[in-house]
Amino acid sequence: MKHFSVSNIRNITLAGHAGSGKTSLAEALLFKAGVTDRLGKTADGNTVCDFDPEEIKRKASLNTSAASFEYNDIRINLLDTPGLFDFAAGMYEGVAAAGTVMITVSAKSGVKTATEKAYELAVAAKRPKMFAVTKIDDPDANFYNVLTDLKTVFGPTVCPVVVPVIKDRQIVSYVNLIEMKAYKYDEKGNAVETEMPTAEISEKMEYRMDGLIAAFSEAVAETDEALMEKFFEGEPFTQKELIHGLHKGMNEGIITPVVCCSAFTGAGIDMLLKEIELLLPAPQDNAPVFGTDTKGEPAEIAYSETDPLAAYIFKTVADPFVGKMSYMKIISGRIYSGCDCINASTGQPEKIGKLYSVCGKKQTEISEAFAGDIVAAAKIGASTCDTLCDPSRVIAAEKTVYPEPCYRMAVKAKSQGDESKISGGLAKLLEEDKTLSYEKDPFTSEMILSGLGEQHLEIAAAKLKAKFGADILLSEPQIAYRETIRKKVKAEGKYKKQTGGHGQYGHVWIEFEPCVSDDLVFEERVFGGAVPRNFFPAVEKGLQECVKKGVLAGCPVVGLKAILVDGSYHPVDSSEMSFKTAASLAYKEGLKQADPTILEPIGKLIVTAPDDNTGDIMGDLNKRRGRVLGMNPVKKGVTEIEADVPMREMQSFTMTLRQITKGKGSFKFTFLRYEQLPANLVSDVILNLQND
Repeated sequence: MKHFSVSNIRNITLAGHAGSGKTSLAEALLFKAGVTDRLGKTADGNTVCDFDPEEIKRKASLNTSAASFEYNDIRINLLDTPGLFDFAAGMYEGVAAAGTVMITVSAKSGVKTATEKAYELAVAAKRPKMFAVTKIDDPDANFYNVLTDLKTVFGPTVCPVVVPVIKDRQIVSYVNLIEMKAYKYDEKGNAVETEMPTAEISEKMEYRMDGLIAAFSEAVAETDEALMEKFFEGEPFTQKELIHGLHKGMNEGIITPVVCCSAFTGAGIDMLLKEIELLLPAPQDNAPVFGTDTKGEPAEIAYSETDPLAAYIFKTVADPFVGKMSYMKIISGRIYSGCDCINASTGQPEKIGKLYSVCGKKQTEISEAFAGDIVAAAKIGASTCDTLCDPSRVIAAEKTVYPEPCYRMAVKAKSQGDESKISGGLAKLLEEDKTLSYEKDPFTSEMILSGLGEQHLEIAAAKLKAKFGADILLSEPQIAYRETIRKKVKAEGKYKKQTGGHGQYGHVWIEFEPCVSDDLVFEERVFGGAVPRNFFPAVEKGLQECVKKGVLAGCPVVGLKAILVDGSYHPVDSSEMSFKTAASLAYKEGLKQADPTILEPIGKLIVTAPDDNTGDIMGDLNKRRGRVLGMNPVKKGVTEIEADVPMREMQSFTMTLRQITKGKGSFKFTFLRYEQLPANLVSDVILNLQND
């Protein structure tokens, strides 16, 4: 593969709301650059970036895919990320590897929740940003409404660079404000220069163009004092000054360029490729990567070919046939097949095998790659978020922080004997997706698969079957109910059995009373040797076995204190087994008299949501028997709600919150304590548990 210097590489992550045209834009860029000979369509399932069978089936991106290609002696690495909320991990992966985050916005539907999330994530990661207004050819498209929307939501940094000229709701040309030239496009997406718009061409266009040019010039002027002086003196900027100002403004986060294009007709795609080449920062222009050295001290890694190797793994793909593929962004140095390096995150040595340049599902083997590039390595031990370093300089880059799983389902094998396949397959999927978790519930002993939503877990199950041959059933997790008693009682347990020869005899009186403990508290207050001391352990063991199942619904019993106070024995027929049995009889009789009740688990819920939605959220929590404890402002327009909510009411909360907030809300939910189940729900819980 041709060697590209760090100044001739552009790493671009396509992010935005689902349906805003990310994959179609990637397809149009690849087609225009001559990488593909036909324009694929998401609806037809033949795009370069959506090649996974589930993506083709659902006609939506579910994974981050890479598409690397050459254009005008520039190497462009595109990362196409999912826009669906359930697959947010992909956007986090893409932003971690991005040099620029290109946020797609539909000219038809405008700014959506994932548009804002992508922008906020890019700001948090200190990545340059730009907006690509797509679907400009749609009959219902309105670019200038979308531009106004962008400025309203994201502020004065929004700066139009390519704008359409519209007449009678039809686009007649596109104006490049850097070149101050207008272009028409033919049916094949080829540009022909045309006259700049006037009021005769499009109503109010002359007035609008003057305003756009003024806003564009002012944004560029703010990037440099010399340019600001020139702007105030009324002198026009040269094309070189405009490009320099935009480039500098993007790097500093004070300019977010806006371009428009149509992936379907190809209009504006050539200009977008030109902006990628001229405006977008190369890796060497990006801020250094922060991390920690072997002593735990803060350290930086600059994008440089001459420095020792440092490569950050931002994505892992587990393939049962090819093996594990680790996608990495090379921050500094050179990586090559056979090189030895250190995993800075674990301290373990790594040997690089085969390296690949990736374009969709096409993998081209390469011998080496340099700083700034994005490549994939096969069958190495490192995981996502690990940093591979030259032994002479070991620095672990800051790890990407992913959203926490919030939607839980219990996992069962459809066929007996598949348990090992399931655990092995899910371990591989967890390597791929950092927003999945798979663990045993300590209260119910169920295996629980957690993710970001219902669709997320459905896709995980489909991948598990397709890739690893493990078929699973997903069901609502059991609620870990408990039982306890509310009053003190004294109960007798007497076990007497004569079968010829030695018989069985055990007799106890036990007092049962409530206490504060998760485990059984056992005491003995026997006087006069009514029960010999050597049978005390048998009585306790019998009770320990009994508290695993309560008398109401068979739930474990907590908050129980048992005091052995009296009894009797037979010098020949008494045994440990007979006293265990006597204790269990006393337990069953005593708990029935002790006013037993069911306890339900209560969790602490912290919801972060827009201010406008707090009323609806609190109304929903009231329906779920939640108790709102307080509200705290997090930042402008965002509030944190704290509440105690029963766990049995939380299964559908992920989807409800998403609907109420249009995807802007998030929450954390952790177990807090047990409380008495309301009387009107006891019979329902008992019935359900008995049926299970």
